[in-house]
Amino acid sequence: MSGMIRRRRRAFDIWPGFVDALTSLIMVMMFVLLIFAIGQFVLSDTLAGKNKALDTLNAQVAELARTLSLSEEQKTALDARVAELSASLGATQAERALLGSELDAASVQVASLSADIAALNELKTQLEAEVAQLSTQLDDTHQDLVKQTELGNAATAQVELLNRQMAAIREQLGKLEAALGIANKDLDSKDAKIADLGKQLNIALANRVGELERYRSEFFGKLREALGNRSDVQVVGDRFILPTDILFESGSAELDPGAQLRLESLATTVREVSAEIPSSIDWVLRIDGHTDKRPIHTDRFPSNWELSTARAVAIVKYLVVQGIPAHRLSANGFGQFQPIDSANTTEAYAQNRRIELQLTNR
Repeated sequence: MSGMIRRRRRAFDIWPGFVDALTSLIMVMMFVLLIFAIGQFVLSDTLAGKNKALDTLNAQVAELARTLSLSEEQKTALDARVAELSASLGATQAERALLGSELDAASVQVASLSADIAALNELKTQLEAEVAQLSTQLDDTHQDLVKQTELGNAATAQVELLNRQMAAIREQLGKLEAALGIANKDLDSKDAKIADLGKQLNIALANRVGELERYRSEFFGKLREALGNRSDVQVVGDRFILPTDILFESGSAELDPGAQLRLESLATTVREVSAEIPSSIDWVLRIDGHTDKRPIHTDRFPSNWELSTARAVAIVKYLVVQGIPAHRLSANGFGQFQPIDSANTTEAYAQNRRIELQLTNR
């Protein structure tokens, strides 16, 4: 009887231990399931972040394509502008000014296109860096998925989708590199065309200067004859030099009767030569007044600046009265600051007191 009681007590002692072991097993299984759920959540969140990054990258590629389209439109506009500049070569002085402004505008557009290409190159570099970063992340994700095969085929499908998207991005980058290469070639071509247009413009300007040089020589020859081939009248380079002593009294800007007769001959010569100059040459007769270094201080002429300028203006006004168009005349005063001879002698002073005539382009 006592043996049976002992066996029953032993059976009761085993049952609590069995319950504890079963409880521990259940808790371990719940912990494993919790770890599995947390891993599933972390992986889903990682894949969602990569999808967002790919969407952002696709938007940047679309913006890059739009920018490239705008650059192509600018190149088309530049081609039209260069063609217009080529057609306008050899025209009149006004057309030459227009051609110059259009060349400047073309240069600005070329500079703008260069800036756009530099921006595209910078964006391409950024995209390549992002692609490299995504590739690294994709490799890490692939390794994680290999280690956690229990996540199933859905994660593998997402990895394949990422691989296809990366391949599409690399293809778009290849097209972008090709487009940038074409843009750089077109830019080099435009630079060469603009340089050629500049050379042609310089040639046209040189031809215009040569034409005016022929009329200038004829003008100086006729003017020397009209003034009686005086020894004190000189031709130095492109300037005709008259001593002011044959036109003005000392310290005065009033033309005496003898000076008016000489200027009447000058006006006749200007009319004869201007009638032969083609209308396409925009010429002007410069009249520059110079004095010697001796100072002057009067109410009308506080300095030699005012005296030299007043003498040049007096000649211009007389020529206008004689029928020379005012827009073909220019009066300038230089005082004593451009001497021919800097010596302090009577002869040097006489040489420095002069009126210079110059037939030149406007």
